[in-house]
Amino acid sequence: MRAAAAPSTRRALTLAIGLYLLWVLATYLLEGRIHTLLRPEAMGARLSYALIANVLIGIGGSALVIRLLSRDGTVSAEQAGFRGFAHAAIAVAIGVVVGFAFYALQGAPTWNPVVLINAYSQVLVGSIAEVLVCWAVIGSVSQALLEDRGRWVSVIIAAVIASIFFGVYHFAHSPPFDTVPMVVFLTVVGLVTSLFFFVSRDVYGTIAFHNFLGILGVIRALDASG
Repeated sequence: MRAAAAPSTRRALTLAIGLYLLWVLATYLLEGRIHTLLRPEAMGARLSYALIANVLIGIGGSALVIRLLSRDGTVSAEQAGFRGFAHAAIAVAIGVVVGFAFYALQGAPTWNPVVLINAYSQVLVGSIAEVLVCWAVIGSVSQALLEDRGRWVSVIIAAVIASIFFGVYHFAHSPPFDTVPMVVFLTVVGLVTSLFFFVSRDVYGTIAFHNFLGILGVIRALDASG
């Protein structure tokens, strides 16, 4: 059994880490290296970053990896957070309510619905990629490979791993996200998302919740730019 399991483990790790590194590299080349998010006028660069790094690699790559690992039996679709429409609808509703509460607790610089929808939309594509790569892939693969240590131990370690990968990913971004204090802070934010993901075990609800954690910075940036 161990000899047969080793190739499956190596394949899962190769796919998960390979996807993550490709996503980070694309983010650095298309965003962090040229400070794309600090240049609102660079519409072409912003579009390339969103489409290639987040949509093609982050979202599309994650879907492919999850499908391959599901075929291998390493990670099921349910473990990766895809558990059907009814479960997703409930998780999204909870994610929106809890996420909105977090937004309010962070100081809520505005309650203007137009501004909130604008900020939420700007962050959404990136949030989808982050949740899929760091939690649906890295988190679920980590837990699956650590299951022999017990359910709760594997979940806790997987939650920490996913959060660290999420934080470190931001070194590939524009300032101030590429600083050590910010990466540490975002790793802590990642632990909150990990809690929601592993409790709800739903990708869609986690995206709805996680996106609220990112809109505060966008709204403040919009406010600063007028």
